[in-house]
Amino acid sequence: MHYKEFPPHPALRPYVACLWASASGGVARDGRPVSHRVLPDNCIDILWQDTGAPAFAVGMMTRAIHVASGQTVRTVAVRFRPGAAGLFLQPALPLHQLADRRTELDLLWGRSDADRLADGLWGGALDEGRRIALIERHLMARLAGLGGAAASPAGALVAAALHAIDGSGGALRIEALADGLGVSRQHLAAQFRARVGLTPKMYARISRFRRATGALAQAAAPDWAGLALDCGYFDQSHLIHDFQEFSGGAPESFLR
Repeated sequence: MHYKEFPPHPALRPYVACLWASASGGVARDGRPVSHRVLPDNCIDILWQDTGAPAFAVGMMTRAIHVASGQTVRTVAVRFRPGAAGLFLQPALPLHQLADRRTELDLLWGRSDADRLADGLWGGALDEGRRIALIERHLMARLAGLGGAAASPAGALVAAALHAIDGSGGALRIEALADGLGVSRQHLAAQFRARVGLTPKMYARISRFRRATGALAQAAAPDWAGLALDCGYFDQSHLIHDFQEFSGGAPESFLR
């Protein structure tokens, strides 16, 4: 599998985590389509592929998905920062409606805009870099059309909550977060879910899970109890539970 990330244009950095390109798929030695696992990562992506199918947005994920293809599929995509995707999709759309789903882009942008960009990406002999640049230009044009609405993509309350949860690695208790922000837990959850795509509690759980998978990628023989505590879990069984829910497997499967 080929995978490469590209840093966004400076004008897009407050909203875009990265752009990326990949080529994956084919047939394994046993004759089955090649499959790869995609884990929840607290991001929303838009993907354009060379299959002829419409581009689509992948909402916030709460479980792993397995993507299989019997032929090589080329993909170019944009990955938005948490809370920013709504600006580039439909500003009034509650993002929890996209969670654990893939939604065709023409439903979010309109068919003419979506088709025009897809034709530009796959209608000629462009290399990866030029395809990425074309997506960036389109995103910047959409951003320019928003004017001052782009100043605070997630809203001040949700932006503060994101900063606090990310800063704690997901270990912050949501009750304490709401108290610190001077709002009820219910109000925070409603605003966060609409603008980010998940509840603050689920977002924090996935943040902890990502922190733990990152630690395991560097570990040869981890101290499981210590790892659980370091990553904000109550104990080792709590860590195992989240790995099973979010990845469909045990933490040991992430060891090198």
